Amino acid sequence: MTERARQNESLEVIYSADEISQRLEVLAAEIAKARLEPLLVVAVLKGSFVFAADLIRALNRAGLEPEVDFITLSSYRKNRVSRGSVDILRDVEMDVDGRNVLLVDDVLDSGRTLAFAKDLLAARGARSIRTCVLLNKNASRAVNVAADFWAFECPNEFVVGYGMDVAHRYRELPFVGRILSTG
Repeated sequence: MTERARQNESLEVIYSADEISQRLEVLAAEIAKARLEPLLVVAVLKGSFVFAADLIRALNRAGLEPEVDFITLSSYRKNRVSRGSVDILRDVEMDVDGRNVLLVDDVLDSGRTLAFAKDLLAARGARSIRTCVLLNKNASRAVNVAADFWAFECPNEFVVGYGMDVAHRYRELPFVGRILSTG
């Protein structure tokens, strides 16, 4: 994106850093009540990395001691719309066989990425797989999948910040927002 295009954008905050922080404490308590110990958190990268880090610390404050691994999946690449297929760019390193897994992702919209990851971990023998997303979008799902836990319901809009990006930009923002064009 050119500097001129970036100057023609502004951001509207949808969920502030404070709102996110407060909600994660409640979300971690909800997850702790599910009694998933011993717990393996598998964060879907790249978009969930900020959410996953904050959630893992909140889980610790809620009394859990999860192990953590990562999987990098992509259905967007540099686009604002899912391409319709999911690619594994980096696989988990830990054995999930017989494990209680909490699959953490940033946004549930089409459902392709979450369903793909859930099916992959189930095929590898996970005992249970629960899903947790920062944003549960009010969108039609391309596949039949639902989040077990979520921080916020989200309008069906493209959002950035708090780890989420467009063409690798905006991940550093401490809030979730939408891009507004100004001209």
